[in-house]
Parts: sequence; C-alpha cells; structure tokens
Amino acid sequence: MINILKKIIYTGIVTEKYDGGQVPASFRGEVVVDNKVCSDCQVCAMVCPTKAIIITGQEMIVNHNACIFCGRCVQHCEAQQIRHSDNYKLATLSGSLADHTGNLLAERIRDILGRSLHIRHVDVGSCNACDFEMGALSNPIYDLQQYGIDFVPSPRHADMLMVTGVVTRNLTQALLMTYEAVPNPKIVMAVGACAASGQVFGSSYAVRGAVDELVPVDIYVPGCPPRPQALLYGLLLAMDKL
Repeated sequence: MINILKKIIYTGIVTEKYDGGQVPASFRGEVVVDNKVCSDCQVCAMVCPTKAIIITGQEMIVNHNACIFCGRCVQHCEAQQIRHSDNYKLATLSGSLADHTGNLLAERIRDILGRSLHIRHVDVGSCNACDFEMGALSNPIYDLQQYGIDFVPSPRHADMLMVTGVVTRNLTQALLMTYEAVPNPKIVMAVGACAASGQVFGSSYAVRGAVDELVPVDIYVPGCPPRPQALLYGLLLAMDKL
C-alpha cells in the first residue's frame, strides 16, 4: 500500500481536460487541399481505397466519414498540395459541422440531463481498433467520468448508443433490438469510418453497410480509429441533439 501511495505522489495528476492534450507530430488529421492548384488529374481519387475523394473540375471534396487517413492521397498528389492537418474535430451533427470549442462538456451534460450521460456500446462488426480507443476514454488520462459520463451494461439504462464497425448480417438483429431497447429520446453515434460510411470493407455478402442504413444516426465521428479527443468532441455535439 505504501508503495502504491509513493507511486501516486511521484506520478502526480495525469488526467487531461478536454482539448488540453497535444497531438503527436506524426498524427494524421483532417485532409487539407489547396483547390486553386488542383490540376484535375484524378490520381488522388483513384488511389483512395474507400472512394472518399471526389474531384469536380478543380474542386476536391473529401468525405471524412469514409476516409481512413491512410495518406495515399498525400503521397500521390502530383502538385503536392494535399496534406494532413492536426485537426481531429471532425465529428458532424446530422451532417452539419458545428464548433463548440471552449464549452465545458460536464456543465452541458448537467444542464441538459441533470445527471450523468449513460452510453451503451454496440460492436456490429469492427476490427476492435475503435473499441480500444473507446476503452481509453475510461483510463486515468482521459477519465470520462470526470465529465459525468458512464458506460452502462444495459441499453434500457442508456441515453446514447455508440456503434462501432460496419454492420454485418449476423449482428443486424442485435443492433436493431438494442436500438429499440434504448428509451426516448435516444441518440446514436457512429464511431469510425466503418460505422459512418460502410465503405471500408466494400461490397460483401456478409456486410449490410453503414449504421445509418438500419437506424437513424445523429453524430458521425470519422477516423480509423478516431482519437479519444475526437470522441469527446462528438459527445459535445450530442448535447445539442439531446
């Protein structure tokens, strides 16, 4: 016990506040492009494995819900005008971006719900990368409970569903039944490129597609997988829906 107390005192406080941490230099965030110099060569669109890039004339549009941030578009751009920024705040609210920088998540949850926000996680066919990032939310670094947010074992106790993975045929019924079990008003967050777009694994007899093809989705959090800070930003948007 003494050794544990010594370690705690020596380590100090490691928990970060939302938006307080720095992303590493190698982090691949939002795809940024200078449309003015796009030569319409279509190379970046052709090398994109999830077809997340559309070029019309000299305008390049990136669907970040489908992007897996592999960097192929950056590597193959002939004009070298595509880059990854350090922006991880890519979650969208019903298709519309909203900026809530500076708002305190814990205060908004208390104001809206008057209690903790309860989340039920549903894995409908993921590779578990997004699941690991969600698990990191509960560690001492991110400490999700400091905001008044808890994961619950039953959908009947939940306010929100966090869905990871592309929807497989075998887990379709589990998703639908879990969604129906959540009391109204219910919020659904599609976590990661698989859940948000359904395009990562292409067409297969075993795949149904994106989450919004089966149940209504309120928040999309892009990434492969998204950072814990990106998930927290998505929760900020969820407060607006509630």
